[in-house]
Amino acid sequence: MESPSARTHENSLGDCENKNNGNGNTTMMQGIYHERQTRHLCGLHALNNLFQCPDTFSKSELDDYCTTLTPRNWLNPHRSWIGWGNYDVNVIMYALQQRNCEAVWFDRRRNPQCLNLSAIFGFILNVPAQMSLGYYIPLPFQMRHWLALRCINGIYYNLDSKLREPRCLGNEEEFIEFLSSQLQMDHELFLVLNVEADSTQKVQQRWLLPQFRG
Repeated sequence: MESPSARTHENSLGDCENKNNGNGNTTMMQGIYHERQTRHLCGLHALNNLFQCPDTFSKSELDDYCTTLTPRNWLNPHRSWIGWGNYDVNVIMYALQQRNCEAVWFDRRRNPQCLNLSAIFGFILNVPAQMSLGYYIPLPFQMRHWLALRCINGIYYNLDSKLREPRCLGNEEEFIEFLSSQLQMDHELFLVLNVEADSTQKVQQRWLLPQFRG
């Protein structure tokens, strides 16, 4: 079942189908918006894929966030110095805050079976990405890649911008198995939650099932 928090931020896909913000190639598979990789803008694509609409964020908006976080005119530490993106976690978290969401880092030493999926809007993974010269010559260093995971109509999808189309991950049980496999590698998982409007009703560690809170 799709979580209530997911429905809170659900965009009208009909409004998004014919829009393109110029951030990359887009596809629609069974009504699922999927923005594909351009330059080093995986952070931007992950956010737009997470919210299921191309107009959620733009490159210029994320660049402005970099300047807000560190007001410098040169060599901003939150993005690529050549201006192709490569946004860091501070930009991702700040961007989510602008849409009334928060990101919670998940300790990969924990079993993801402790997650209260009904309270989580979506997921963002940060994974190593091997750099290469062209397609064939690997370079001796790595960068990091952002990708979004989301439950849509009761089914979980991998919305990685490097994929040609969204990849179905299955139901909740299959999704937990997928997360377990990802957390066994050098991957970082962030849980995206809606900010609760009424502070008197906040539940501590609501992203965990009740028996795992404390």
